[in-house]
Amino acid sequence: MIINKTCDLIKTRFPDELDRLTITDVTIGLYLTAVRLSDGTIGTSATLKDDSPVCGKHNRDFSAFTPLKINGQKVTDLLETKKESGLISSLKTAVLNAFSSGIIASGNYRIRENCDPVELLELNSRKTVTIIGAFQSYIRKISRTGNKLFVLEMNENALSDDQKKFYVPHEDYGKILPQSDIVIITGQTLVNNTIDDLLAVINPKSEVIVTGPSSGILPDLLFENKVSVIGTIRITKPEILFSLVREGGTGYHLFEYCAQKICILKGDEK
Repeated sequence: MIINKTCDLIKTRFPDELDRLTITDVTIGLYLTAVRLSDGTIGTSATLKDDSPVCGKHNRDFSAFTPLKINGQKVTDLLETKKESGLISSLKTAVLNAFSSGIIASGNYRIRENCDPVELLELNSRKTVTIIGAFQSYIRKISRTGNKLFVLEMNENALSDDQKKFYVPHEDYGKILPQSDIVIITGQTLVNNTIDDLLAVINPKSEVIVTGPSSGILPDLLFENKVSVIGTIRITKPEILFSLVREGGTGYHLFEYCAQKICILKGDEK
């Protein structure tokens, strides 16, 4: 999986840096998770909820990476844990985003500042565009063009009534993605580990974007798997971030109060 392979890549390339890091602050909100590492880097992720948390007495867990036992944990222990849950997936993605943020900012990647990835698309000729996730701003913008639009989404009610004509059930991705010229994928698919199946059926000639607050992991593996642009965030006001997440903030709140959009572009040319 992309996330696991990215963990392995980071552990191979940066073993000493990684080994020194601990989690110093974590906030898990209704929609977003935010972490701060001991080197001061900060990362975000969508909050992945477990369908039905098991609270039976024999399943109660007070071990590492449970409430009150996250701060102070080593980053390597989180990346290597065999435990699986929505909380672990959200934490792991946010920690990968935090660690990756410093590497991405080091100058070894092509960065477009204050840029939304949709701004980089050529939408003047008729194409088939598929959005995975109910990105309202993207749906509105692309639906006004002459392009054919599909929106793959698990919950049809995430779309407004006038948008439901674009709705395609998520399980039909294998029919829609191979015929799509442009595919825009929510970074939440990194958190719930569905991105690998999606990328596997996309036409190699398609233009593929991964975007959202969960998307700022080291981009190498994504670039090796058909992705050409990654839309993510740079936190500009960390003192606001954790309060915003605690109070139920979402992606658009980040951009309003404490983050800017950046695009990471595939290729060596700066």
